[in-house]
Amino acid sequence: MFKDPFTIWWRLCLGVSLVTVLVARGQPVAAPAADVGLQTLLTIEPTKENPRNSEGDLIELKDGRLCLIYTRFTGGGSDHAAADLALRLSRDRGQTWSADRIVVPRTGGLNVMSVSLLRLAGGEIALFYLRKTSQEDCRPMMCVSTDETATWREPTVCITDEVGYYVLNNDRAVQLHSGRLVLPVAWHQGPGRPRDSAGVIMCCLSDDNGRSWRRSKDSFQGFAPDGRRITVQEPGVVELTDGRLLMYLRTDAGSQYVCHSGDGGETWSKAEPSALASPLSPATIERIPWTMTGANDCTPLLCIWNDHSGAHPYPAGRRTPLCLALSRDEGRTWSRSRVIEGNPDGWYCYTAMTFLEDRVLLAYCAGDKQVGGLNRLKVVSLTKDRLAEWPRDADAGRP
Repeated sequence: MFKDPFTIWWRLCLGVSLVTVLVARGQPVAAPAADVGLQTLLTIEPTKENPRNSEGDLIELKDGRLCLIYTRFTGGGSDHAAADLALRLSRDRGQTWSADRIVVPRTGGLNVMSVSLLRLAGGEIALFYLRKTSQEDCRPMMCVSTDETATWREPTVCITDEVGYYVLNNDRAVQLHSGRLVLPVAWHQGPGRPRDSAGVIMCCLSDDNGRSWRRSKDSFQGFAPDGRRITVQEPGVVELTDGRLLMYLRTDAGSQYVCHSGDGGETWSKAEPSALASPLSPATIERIPWTMTGANDCTPLLCIWNDHSGAHPYPAGRRTPLCLALSRDEGRTWSRSRVIEGNPDGWYCYTAMTFLEDRVLLAYCAGDKQVGGLNRLKVVSLTKDRLAEWPRDADAGRP
């Protein structure tokens, strides 16, 4: 008989075979795990000294080592608590990791947080992060390493024309095929102005490898199709095969919103609802670098987000389940989603993606009601072969 009905229901939600749930009478049922072929490489638990570990990014170094830089909080669990940027290295593809090395210390103000790592076209590694001097001054910073993260040049500010509270999520920096650097940001306030959670969306652009930056020509707020103003936050961008950019936005309107740019991020179409139903939580979309077979050979887009379409059970308003879907038509439609993490008490968000030759690495907040939603950082691996099995139901069209 089934010893634990809730555990069995959870396994059903995660698509795990019932055969593995059957146990002998009187024997306890083990805690389930999502049957999607994931391997957990690293879990950084909160401690008294580091009550929150979150918003990181990964990059592969030229000698094959993996580098993780993440936000290590020391002053509490809030977004404004004291925090530094810590680096860990793995020489064995993520099986073991070095101790932390602080690469960007908090030298004043509130904290430094929210990491993006980007291999530039010239081979250098760029590190982007937020320097939060106050609740009125939060701006993206950039520094560069020419020796594979051993040392870093002095950081430079990416927004100098107007002090304000600008949010750049982790793993959001993009370099286009043209060489242009694009940082999608949400502006929330300036000195002496009331804070507005409904952000103003814009891009910071650089055409000289980050030596100078300017704002995009367009900046915009969010509006629903009926004209009602909505909250738009935490934008991300991905370059499409025809050269356009796709921007996706966290909203409070029940889905990710999307818009497009045909001029490298200078101007944008009107943001509209997408098929990616979600709570007020960020998504991450990147292009898979491998060709995957199907109706047409292609390099699909991969989306990680909290799917609240109803395809999987979810508690209203919570950032769970964490799901994966593929798009073979540049984001117009998406395959049925698969669950990565499905704990109904979980809180999964701020995912970074890193593609290796044979797999994709995901780093994300994986907290819960016990430790706090944003306080635990997890790194997992999904093989190329396993991922290739997932789009077989892509003809479903939408999540």
